Amino acid sequence: MAGFSWYLSEGFQVIIEKSKEAKCSLKDVQLRFLCPDDLEEVRSLCRDWFPIEYPQSWYEDITSSERFFALAAVYKSQIIGLIVAEIKPYLKLNAEDRGILSRWFASKDTLVAYILSLGVVRPFRRSGVATLLLDVLINHLAGALPQPPHEHRVKAIFLHVLTTNTEAILFYEKRRFRLHSFLPYYYSIKGRCKDGFTYVYYVNGGHAPWGLYDYVKYVARAAWRGGGLYPWLWGKLRTALTIAWHR
Repeated sequence: MAGFSWYLSEGFQVIIEKSKEAKCSLKDVQLRFLCPDDLEEVRSLCRDWFPIEYPQSWYEDITSSERFFALAAVYKSQIIGLIVAEIKPYLKLNAEDRGILSRWFASKDTLVAYILSLGVVRPFRRSGVATLLLDVLINHLAGALPQPPHEHRVKAIFLHVLTTNTEAILFYEKRRFRLHSFLPYYYSIKGRCKDGFTYVYYVNGGHAPWGLYDYVKYVARAAWRGGGLYPWLWGKLRTALTIAWHR
């Protein structure tokens, strides 16, 4: 993160729009976590960015609760970008999201990160601010050094997005988020139901439920790493025979 200034203080979709020119350089952007004093500014930004009306309690939570990773990009003392993610236990996800991880991760220690919002002020879009904010979140949860209190227990980062938001979908797919599921009538916007997608980015060894193809690929990869298929099969057979003999 060389070149960026940091200072600390006590879900919807990314907003992307083409801009003719960058209004700032990333080296001049500062990053800091939200604090209660940011509530009114953040509420004004979200009302401009998103079609969903968030309750007052939501703004109070993201600007004060440690449950949220709420990071702001600041330029000349003004917030120009924002990412908000909630870190939560996998077992407490809603039914429609429970399938993002294999059942092997169904334990009380497994965490996931849900991106609630990612937005950038209009004049500063297409300047790399959204990518910067997303990269910081991913590095915080899956970087080389464990970051307490999560300590690499987060196995997936996921989000919901409108099926019609092509710009957001392309943004996330370019950053290796995978389409996981289709959510019919997931959103209610101004009295009308809208369809959504779930996108997932796996970290720290997390993965989706496996199908037959995944198991075959795993066996083939293990065999290849072991020097070939026949030596690998012979090793497994020899182990099984040894166990059977001693019984």
